[in-house]
Amino acid sequence: MPATSPFRAWLAQRPPAAGAAVMATGILSVGLHLTGYEALSLAVLAVACVAWLALAADFVARLLCERARWVQEAGTPGGLTGVAATTVVGTRFSALGWQFVAEVSLALAVVLWPWLLVRVVRNSQRPMPGSVFLCCVATEGLAVLGASLARAEATAWLAHTALVFFWLGLALYVFALTRFDLRQVVEGRGDHWVAGGALAISALAGAELIAAGSGGPYLWNEDDRGVLHKVTLALLAFDLCWYAVLLVAELARPRLGYDVCRWSTVFPLGMTAAAMLSVASSLDIPRLTVPGEALLWVAVAAWVVVAAGAVADARAELRSTAPQ
Repeated sequence: MPATSPFRAWLAQRPPAAGAAVMATGILSVGLHLTGYEALSLAVLAVACVAWLALAADFVARLLCERARWVQEAGTPGGLTGVAATTVVGTRFSALGWQFVAEVSLALAVVLWPWLLVRVVRNSQRPMPGSVFLCCVATEGLAVLGASLARAEATAWLAHTALVFFWLGLALYVFALTRFDLRQVVEGRGDHWVAGGALAISALAGAELIAAGSGGPYLWNEDDRGVLHKVTLALLAFDLCWYAVLLVAELARPRLGYDVCRWSTVFPLGMTAAAMLSVASSLDIPRLTVPGEALLWVAVAAWVVVAAGAVADARAELRSTAPQ
């Protein structure tokens, strides 16, 4: 496809935050897998993979041809969506049994994570939009994928490494909270929901770590397991509190119309559902399964609405850039 094609021109204008579309789609695939909708989950995974490949190609193109812009965007929280999206898709591949693909995904994410994180943290000045919580999301994504692989391959060192990322992610959540502009709750265009989504992926990481220690190599003693159990439940509870607050704020002050940041709304919705379903399974709390499934379908509905808006927006932009 020529570099000057309307599609290439449109893709080149996508901000780094567009990676949240892959995150949102990938976590829906995970949630659908957890609820037994395997065929639909695989179809959604295919969409996530196509979107990931398109964004990866654009990432490389900017690195090679627009180095100054690439460096500038890498210093924004949206740059971390590439890491988070890679870990979410990799986690679904691990559940599918494709451990080599999941390992490659983890390796890619680990290579990108430190350089991007350092730049984002250095550039995070008060006040910040909700995207600042992506420093936590990307780190917890490494914990989730690492724990998933540790469980699948019975690898103790990987589980212990994932535990380090889990605690580091929580520290980064506190850091992000000190930078977050609370006015975004009523003014944000969509990425303010990541304040809750970061807690949701942290709860998912906790559930995966607990699952990794069950039936595999000896990982956690009773005290360790007890701490993980309590922290994971607390994270899920705080996430649901954020969910309620953000939902009330949206109803009180509707922000209608498509915005690319709305993918950062769909992701926390799907991640909350996936976290609740994983906690229900790993911590043996079956009463969480029904509300988890209900929240999953809320996320699916939100994905459909935002995807329709994205398609309409893309068509309008492609028409405007097409040669007359």
